[in-house]
Amino acid sequence: MPNPTVVGFSGNFTRPSKTRGFVDQVVRDIARQHGLSASTYDIEDLGPSLGAAKWARDLDSQARAIFDSVVNADVLVVGSPTYKGSYTGLFKHFFDLFDPASLRGKPVVLLATGGNDRHALIVEHQLRPLFGFFEALTLPTGIYATDKDFSDGVLRAEPILKRVEQVVGEVGLVLANRSAAGVAAG
Repeated sequence: MPNPTVVGFSGNFTRPSKTRGFVDQVVRDIARQHGLSASTYDIEDLGPSLGAAKWARDLDSQARAIFDSVVNADVLVVGSPTYKGSYTGLFKHFFDLFDPASLRGKPVVLLATGGNDRHALIVEHQLRPLFGFFEALTLPTGIYATDKDFSDGVLRAEPILKRVEQVVGEVGLVLANRSAAGVAAG
C-alpha cells in the first residue's frame, strides 16, 4: 500500500506568496508529525488550461495530475488569499471541476490569509461551506493569518503557530481513528 499523502492547494496566483508558504508549512508539519508524503500546489502550477476548463477532462496533463493528487490525497490542506471578502475566483473554479462526491469524507484543513483582521471570517463563511458542499471532513480548527503574522514571508506569530500545532494534532486524531476503523473492519 502506498504511503499516505497530505496535499496542499493554495489559491494564490502570484509568487512569492504568503498563502502558499502558509499552506506549505502546514503540509510539511503534518507530513513530519504523521509520516505522510507531502506535496503543495497553487494556481500557477495548474497552468493556462484551468481558465478554459469546463470539466476536469479539459485540463492539460500537468493540471490533471494535480487535480488527481487532490482527489487521491489522504489529507488535504487548502488556503486562499482573501480577495474582495472571499477566496480567489480561480481557486473556486478549480474546485468547481470536482465531482461533488470526490472529496466526501476527506479530512480538509482550512487556511486563509488577508491584509488585516477585517476578513477573519473567510474560513467560516466561505471556505467551510464550500467544502461542506463536498461533504468533506473539515477539521474544527481553521486558521486565518494576516500580514502582521508574517516576517519575510514566513509565518512567525506565536498564536497562529499554536493553532497550526492544534490542527496538526487534529489530523493525527482523524488518521488514528481511520487506522483503528480499518483494523477493526479487517
